[in-house]
Amino acid sequence: MDASLPASGSAVDTPARAPGARYFDVASTAFVAVYLISQVSSSKLFVLGGLQLPGAAVVFPLSYIFGDILTEVYGYARTRRVIWMGFGSAIVMAAVLWIVQALPPAPDWPNQAAYEAILGVVPRMVIGSITAYWAGEFTNSYVMARMKLLTGGRLLWTRTVGSTVIGQAVDSTVFILVAFAGRLPWDSMLQIAATLYLFKVAYEVAATPLTYLIVTSLKRAEGVDVFDRGTDFTPFRL
Repeated sequence: MDASLPASGSAVDTPARAPGARYFDVASTAFVAVYLISQVSSSKLFVLGGLQLPGAAVVFPLSYIFGDILTEVYGYARTRRVIWMGFGSAIVMAAVLWIVQALPPAPDWPNQAAYEAILGVVPRMVIGSITAYWAGEFTNSYVMARMKLLTGGRLLWTRTVGSTVIGQAVDSTVFILVAFAGRLPWDSMLQIAATLYLFKVAYEVAATPLTYLIVTSLKRAEGVDVFDRGTDFTPFRL
């Protein structure tokens, strides 16, 4: 019997998580979860200080913060995989919600109209969000990675804020156009897009100290600080 093989019935130690990836699954899961939650919450518009905002404004900016953290710590290539994971998950969610909506309701279930009123718009919201998310997140991660090379890894705040300023402009514009065109007047759409954009950027700026704390802690815990030298920045790879 080969001495290198474990005896029958004996415990086998599983290998430790790969260096530099101890918390990658936690960060990537949080990123995708925030993104999916924002899809459902987008179906409601609320008023804050006289301004109209979609419900996703409460949580969606966190996805850009997580995106910044993922790109800063783990690099563009790994973050690209997570962005595609969120993309695929959102498609599955939209499909399931649409199928459930189309199924005939039980005779004793009186909430079909309520379901359609709230979740019935989610597939369109998801189409808008997927398009905006794809364009905005890849723009954000690309700018983040490029600025890291230009700054030599210094001045993190310039990357987190600068990438958000550009990425959120793309995201907010595309989302409002796809999700609300034909449902709201153009002046309302413009007001929502501008308000949402300013809100998200302010959110990112306010969260900068927390971003610094998480990035510093993750780099120390993982023992990595990825610079995307020689990285293929095309978004069409996994």
